[in-house]
Amino acid sequence: MAKPYSIDLRRRVIEYLKKTQDKKKASELFQVGIATVYRWAARLVEKGHVEPLRRDRAYKKIDDEKLIAYVKEHPDHFLSEIAAHFGLTLQAIFYALKRLKITRKKRPRCTKKETKRLEQNLYKK
Repeated sequence: MAKPYSIDLRRRVIEYLKKTQDKKKASELFQVGIATVYRWAARLVEKGHVEPLRRDRAYKKIDDEKLIAYVKEHPDHFLSEIAAHFGLTLQAIFYALKRLKITRKKRPRCTKKETKRLEQNLYKK
């Protein structure tokens, strides 16, 4: 995610706009986009400051503790079953599990066909 412009730069742009109302010249002088200058000027009028907007906390669709507890109780459930339980999409569950570093452990195949194929490969040398 891109970092916001510094508050010092924002204040210098606003001070320049108070002296001269030329927003295009301000954007060229401070090397900031013209839309950004307009946005800062509107925010100053609307909110009284030009500080960047901050979110308190990132929004999550699912509670991590509930997901961990569900996976511990039902380790053999498919992603579709977990998604249906929480009322979310497969992708949301997949990325939540990936973020929590929970992987599905797969057993190695132990069938006659696989064993026979491995033995043939060993004797080819």
